Amino acid sequence: MSDDPTPTESASDGRGDAPAVMARRGLARLDATAVLEVVDSLDLRPSARLSPAVAVPLRGLHQRRDLSVFVAGAPIVAVRALLELMVAGALDRVVTALGDHADHPSYEQLARAVDTLASDGVTADEIAALLAFAVSESFPAAPHCRRLLGERSEWELPAVAVVPARSVLSPREVDPEVRARRQARKEAEKAQRRTTTRPVSRGPKTKGPTGAPAAATPSTATPSPDVAIEVVRRRARLTPAEARRVDLAHPLAGAVVHVEMPFSEPDPAQPEIRSKERPALVVAASTDAVLVRGVYSNPGPGRQVFGPWRRLGLDHVSYVADEHVLIEAAPSDVREVGRLSDEEWNSLQ
Repeated sequence: MSDDPTPTESASDGRGDAPAVMARRGLARLDATAVLEVVDSLDLRPSARLSPAVAVPLRGLHQRRDLSVFVAGAPIVAVRALLELMVAGALDRVVTALGDHADHPSYEQLARAVDTLASDGVTADEIAALLAFAVSESFPAAPHCRRLLGERSEWELPAVAVVPARSVLSPREVDPEVRARRQARKEAEKAQRRTTTRPVSRGPKTKGPTGAPAAATPSTATPSPDVAIEVVRRRARLTPAEARRVDLAHPLAGAVVHVEMPFSEPDPAQPEIRSKERPALVVAASTDAVLVRGVYSNPGPGRQVFGPWRRLGLDHVSYVADEHVLIEAAPSDVREVGRLSDEEWNSLQ
C-alpha cells in the first residue's frame, strides 16, 4: 500500500484543491500566535470531552508550538475542528449579514456580506480562512467561496505540502545491521527455550457418558472484525427527584427539540423576559414534563461542543449544557427537529 494521501484529501473536485486540502490552507493563512492562544484555552486532558482523534494532535500542537507541522501532517479531522473554532465568530456574522439568503446565497450576495465583514474590521486572514472552511465543508455556497478566493488577491491562501500519513500496512525501512541483530537475538531466545522447556504430563482424555470426548470449553477468542458490534445507548443519570417526574424510556428521549427555556438569571436590560425558545436535547420525558439539556450558541463552563449541530440543521457551531432543566410541558407541546444516533448520544458526557 502506498503512502499517498487518502482519496478524500488528494482528489480534486474539478474546480481546484480537494476540500480537505482547502481546510489545511485556510488554517495556514491564520496567525500562528492567535491559533496557539485558542489551543492553549482548550481542555486537552485525556478526561476531556474531545475525541482522541482531535485531542491528541492538538496536544502535540500545544507542546511543540509549530503550526506549520500541524497543518501539513495532522489528521484532517483535527485540522477541520481547529479551523472551525477559529472561524466560528466570522461565520456567525456572515450568516447574520446574509439574512434570509444564508442557506443558498448568490455570488453577489455572498460577496457583499464578506465585504461587510471586511469593513467591520474582520481581517483578511480571517476572511480567507472562513472561505476555505466553507469550501472544506462543501457548503452550498462553496463554489462562490472558491471564486472569491481566486479573484481577490488579498485573500490568497498559502500553499501547503501535505505530509502523507504512513499506513500501518506500509513496510518500514529497517537498517540491515539492526535486522541482523534482531534475528540473532530471536535465535538465541529460541535455543534457550529449547534447553529449558520440559514436557508436560497430560492426563487421559475425559469422555462423555457415551464414550465420546467431552464437550470443548467454550471459545473466548476475539470475534472476527467482520462481525458487526451493536452500539448500546448509554443510560443517562437522573436524580431521585427527576426519576420520579420523568421516564428515561420515553419515546422522546434522545430527540433534539425546540422548547421555551427559562433564563438562569434575568436580563437587567429586559427583566420582563424570563425565557427564550432554543434547541434542547431531551434526556427523559413524561406526560406533563420534559427533562432537557439546553443547546447554546456560545461556549462556557459546563458546556461541550454539540457535534451533530450541522446535521440537525442548526445554523452555527453549538454547545450542549451539562445541566438538566425540567420543562413543565407535554411532549406534544415541543417541536422535534431531529434525533441523536446512539454513537452521538454516547459521545456526550
